[in-house]
Amino acid sequence: KMWVHEGITNYAEGLNKKCQFGKKAGEDYSVGNRRLIRNDKPIIPAYGVNAQGSGDMYPKGGDMLHTIRQIVGDDEKWRGILRGLNQHFWHQTVTGKQVQEYISEHAEMNLSKVFEQYLTTAKVPVFEYHIAGDSLSYRWTDVVSGFDMPIRVTLADSTYSVIRPTAEWQKTGVTLSSADKFAVDRNYYVVVKEGQN
Repeated sequence: KMWVHEGITNYAEGLNKKCQFGKKAGEDYSVGNRRLIRNDKPIIPAYGVNAQGSGDMYPKGGDMLHTIRQIVGDDEKWRGILRGLNQHFWHQTVTGKQVQEYISEHAEMNLSKVFEQYLTTAKVPVFEYHIAGDSLSYRWTDVVSGFDMPIRVTLADSTYSVIRPTAEWQKTGVTLSSADKFAVDRNYYVVVKEGQN
């Protein structure tokens, strides 16, 4: 459960930058933190084993929360979740599982696979895509079973839309002036890879 205080504290540093210098500065800070992530081992080690999790609990824990903020997609709701964590668990010893369940419940979405991916594996989700004409094919690779995190991508020039990839190839239409106009929102901690379906 060390990721709870270390990851949230790291995430709060980005919020502080946002408050002082604006939204882009806060995002730049969170995205820039990724250079510190080693992905050498999971943040949460196997249970029942005398092992310590990765030092990535700081930057990766913070960037996982920044990613979840994007998934929630509503800053007021997200702010309420963060404040609610503090109020609900005030002066209590809590488990990481309790925090995960609280966030999922109040986000009104099941985030268990997102937490599983970022906390119990050292793999970063890979968003694999291929554009052919006016069609986008996409899927997740290097993910835990059942991973279906929504993500924002450009389906039209400079306009982000939410899609919900799974490990299976899916298709949707695009109205891009050229394939190089396709982008994935940088605020999601994922690897983007052009591939073939």
